[in-house]
Amino acid sequence: MHKPLNWLLLVGALLAGSVAHAQVIMPPTPGKAPDPAPNVVPKPDAQPAKSAPYGAGMKINISPDGSKYVRIMTAHQVWARYTENNTGTLSATEEPTPSQTDFSLRRSRVLLVAQLNSRFVIITQLGVNSQNTLSGGGPGEPTGPGKKPSFYLHDATVDYKVNSHLSLGGGLHAYNGISRQSSFAAFSLITLDVPGTQWPVTDAIDQTGRGLGLFAHGRFGHFDYRLSVNDAFRNNLSSTPATLTTDVAAFNPRARGKVYQGYFTWEFLEKEANLVPFTVGTYLGSKRVLNIGTGFLYYGNGMYMRSEAAPSLQPTTSAWTIPYTKQDLSVLAADIFYDTPVDTTAGNKTAFTVYGAFYRYNMGSNFMRYGGTINPGAGSAVLRGNSIPVLGTGTAQTIQTGFLLPQRLLGPKIRLQPYVDYTHGRYDGLRRTDGRIQDVHVMDGGVNVLLDGHQAKVTLNYRARPDFNNINNLDYRPEVTMQLQVIL
Repeated sequence: MHKPLNWLLLVGALLAGSVAHAQVIMPPTPGKAPDPAPNVVPKPDAQPAKSAPYGAGMKINISPDGSKYVRIMTAHQVWARYTENNTGTLSATEEPTPSQTDFSLRRSRVLLVAQLNSRFVIITQLGVNSQNTLSGGGPGEPTGPGKKPSFYLHDATVDYKVNSHLSLGGGLHAYNGISRQSSFAAFSLITLDVPGTQWPVTDAIDQTGRGLGLFAHGRFGHFDYRLSVNDAFRNNLSSTPATLTTDVAAFNPRARGKVYQGYFTWEFLEKEANLVPFTVGTYLGSKRVLNIGTGFLYYGNGMYMRSEAAPSLQPTTSAWTIPYTKQDLSVLAADIFYDTPVDTTAGNKTAFTVYGAFYRYNMGSNFMRYGGTINPGAGSAVLRGNSIPVLGTGTAQTIQTGFLLPQRLLGPKIRLQPYVDYTHGRYDGLRRTDGRIQDVHVMDGGVNVLLDGHQAKVTLNYRARPDFNNINNLDYRPEVTMQLQVIL
């Protein structure tokens, strides 16, 4: 690919050497013969076989010694997808639509990490999530619901390093509890996307998995930790005791307490960087990591429910006079992450990654959350399009694993990384007509085509997801997604 360029450089160099040889030479000092003019052809710069890794983005040094700097990263994930819809899904024209192909913008980000000195770090991230032609646009946009999305603030964090074991900070931050994937780095995932089980309160009492409050994090030897206390965002404002389904909890719109979170990890092998809160999905063989972690989230009186049927005559004063019960919200989790090179010899450089997590949700009586990523179905039905039961009061497990194939397979530039992903949920609020719990099984499999590591990759993913419109007789619907990811 670079041969024409090399020949052009070589010819240019020869011409330059000829011109230099033909230049006028000043008369020499009498009595001494002049030295012959050099005629050395400069060698053209070698062209790299692959782009050099730049690590954590573009760096702008503010001070001469580089102690003050700003790192800038921008990234996009673009999806093309075929979806077989759930039963009863309607199109934007309110017509039944069994399937469709659509295009969407899964994520678009600009991340700034600035260091004032060795103790102060500032993190600013802005971006867009999940835009298609049906949803994800600006609120109340008169020209259409999928247009002009808000390029909103994801992170605004100030971090102060007290000592080598402790850093303190605050702002809109992602120092979450529960699990490793609760603070995932979206552009280094081994799978197409996260399962959803890692964010039980997203956009209910937080903002896209971020809390507004204070945090502490650090490391003692092999023990890494993070703790935070946040104000809960107001939520579910249209909900009242009159609108509740009997014996089914919902987020309490009148709860105004603090949200407490923590996550603790023991790093058995190499230690991971913890300057920013985001955790890597796979190191592609550049690191050998074995971590076991556990985490929690607690929000007192965060849920509420009505145990008796709603009165036939609504109160004339306030629906909040109807009897209801407050319930605490708590989540516990444990996980394991193993990422290692396998064969480091030239031409191979294979690597193996596995991540598994267990969640226990206590979110009130029979609570359930449903959702579908960039849902292609129109309307407001909870099980339209590609929607599934994501989580609820009960338990969930997820496991994902992948293998980086030998480098010699497609040459030094393009790498292949096949993966599989399985999520299982067992929730109190999902019961058949005979009273038995109906489990949730979601299966994904695919391959990452790494054109330049995580910086440029194409992911092809196949999903088999359950259609819960008939809970007694589940159908599994296919979903095929191709993602293009580019980071600079």
